[in-house]
Amino acid sequence: MGVARVFGGHGFRVALIARSQDRLEKLVGELGERGITAAAFSADIRDRDALTAALTSAGEVLGPVDVLEYSPSPTGPITPAAQTTAASAAAQFELHVLGAVAAVQTVLPGMLARGEGTVLLTTGVSSTVPAPFLANVGLAMAGLRNWAHTLHADLRPRGIHVATVTIASGITPGDPVADPDVIGARYYDLHRRQNRAEEVIGDLDAFRDLVAERIAGQDRPAPPASQ
Repeated sequence: MGVARVFGGHGFRVALIARSQDRLEKLVGELGERGITAAAFSADIRDRDALTAALTSAGEVLGPVDVLEYSPSPTGPITPAAQTTAASAAAQFELHVLGAVAAVQTVLPGMLARGEGTVLLTTGVSSTVPAPFLANVGLAMAGLRNWAHTLHADLRPRGIHVATVTIASGITPGDPVADPDVIGARYYDLHRRQNRAEEVIGDLDAFRDLVAERIAGQDRPAPPASQ
């Protein structure tokens, strides 16, 4: 919603896609109160046909998609490295990578025909900093981040700006860095300037320290049992 409010405040019409139509309608109402034109299109983004249909409908209702922002939250079990199975890895890959591929392939032909457009693909900090306790999520997000960078190189000569946003912080209202609208403004700046392939929100080194502390804690011997 931070992204929606900021882009809507700059004159964009906003299409919201998520699973709950009731929740979406409430959010559309909140945007409408700010004078932002918005519409809701329900779809489970793991259902690629439904996602494609939702994006197609959004284009029919609101006009061509000039900016695609893709940012699902991890759902399903989050598994540590040694417990990651093919099934747990595939579940996150389907959500983060295959959903993004389906979304991009839906809107890309129109962008190419117009010779302009922006695609912003969101990942979490585990896409960049290996975290054993987020292994299957990091596996998928690292793949998405890699694809975003290759898309950036592939499509930039054709007028399409692709970038990834790495969220290395909790979303905290009122925080000078992690407030939703502050984050939304970072997305908008990434779209407007089109001068970089990645934006990092938060502190990667702080997360590296957290990972190191957790690993060190696992390596410590257990204290002796009390007598």
